[in-house]
Amino acid sequence: MKYEFILFDADETLFSFDNYAGIKRLMQNYGVDFSKDDYGVYQTYNKALWVQYQNQEIDAEYLQVERFRTLAAKINRAAQDVNDEFLDTMAEICEPLPGAIELLDKLKGKARLGIITNGLSRMQHKRIEHTGLEGHFEWLVISEEFGLAKPHIAIFEHAFELMGNPDKSKILMVGDTIASDIVGGNNAGIDTCWLQHPGIAKPEDIQATYHIKHLHELQHIIFEN
Repeated sequence: MKYEFILFDADETLFSFDNYAGIKRLMQNYGVDFSKDDYGVYQTYNKALWVQYQNQEIDAEYLQVERFRTLAAKINRAAQDVNDEFLDTMAEICEPLPGAIELLDKLKGKARLGIITNGLSRMQHKRIEHTGLEGHFEWLVISEEFGLAKPHIAIFEHAFELMGNPDKSKILMVGDTIASDIVGGNNAGIDTCWLQHPGIAKPEDIQATYHIKHLHELQHIIFEN
């Protein structure tokens, strides 16, 4: 096998989750209806905050509190408390992406695996435990804990150090987000594999080493190289 080390993104690469369902359940616990339109308003602001976070304009603590400030006011709760409840709810409804378990089982003993995620620490630890995937990974690098997010090259270099600084030609980064996973991996000098989800357009200006639409395709790439 060409790749002895495989780094995965977490959210929507290994785990599947429904943000709308999570917030709706949370708000229903307080007797407040939460519609698709409400979610659209929330997501517009939430996505902008995540871009600011990846660009190092805000930190993880600010992101978590600020995104729930308006909703928290509706139920007379502190935004930090609402965020914590949301993270716990999302960990509970998270499920492995189709093909993830099969892929990781086949890689066991054949490649050394790690995760680099821009997700939040509290939720990512719970998700990995909830999905039963913790035994597959030797390294878990979370941007909130490290202090910088993908695509910053430093978070990849930190992972490489944890891995013992192996030959970069032996490392593959797998992720669903071009702007963080693929750009970050490319900048760090390693091969990349983009997992394209339905409805997401392929950019013309950014190239991944490999391009897949389902995790089972990754098996062919790994075991045939």
